[in-house]
Amino acid sequence: MLLPGRLYFALESMAWTGGMGFYDPLDEGEMPARAYLLTASQFADIAAQEMYETPGEDLDLSAVLIAGRASLGDGRYQTLVCLGVLDGCPVLTFTAPWRSAEAPLNKPSAAYLRNLASGLRESHGWTREKIADYLAGRPGAEGEWDAADIVALLDGNGDRTGMPGRHVGGN
Repeated sequence: MLLPGRLYFALESMAWTGGMGFYDPLDEGEMPARAYLLTASQFADIAAQEMYETPGEDLDLSAVLIAGRASLGDGRYQTLVCLGVLDGCPVLTFTAPWRSAEAPLNKPSAAYLRNLASGLRESHGWTREKIADYLAGRPGAEGEWDAADIVALLDGNGDRTGMPGRHVGGN
């Protein structure tokens, strides 16, 4: 599916060692996404994991279902967003409370870009060139990664540090 808004990269991921992906539903444009049919408990568990909390407690989703947006706190991934209904089920996600223009942007790592590219290829059937153009144009990646570097990364010609080309160095 395509969501109204835009993907951007900010802060520092402990897992990916680079900028994390966030969603700004108020930005212009469209963001490709994939919908999964989850129970409310499954959604709560995923949200808890992304918030570095212990899974197992259900979320009260009534506020987000009524207002379209609800805050669970001011940290990353603590803002719930309802983007409508698909096949009778609410389309929910979580993101940061701030707008992309206010965010501390940060370059995503090569491993994270590869992971996102895999999802875009699988769910949307995009070519590596379209994926590279899209990712290189997102705030946080823009000016840090260019499309050619991302294509090289996806072709396996970039090193694991996220720098395109050949890795040269000592021990």
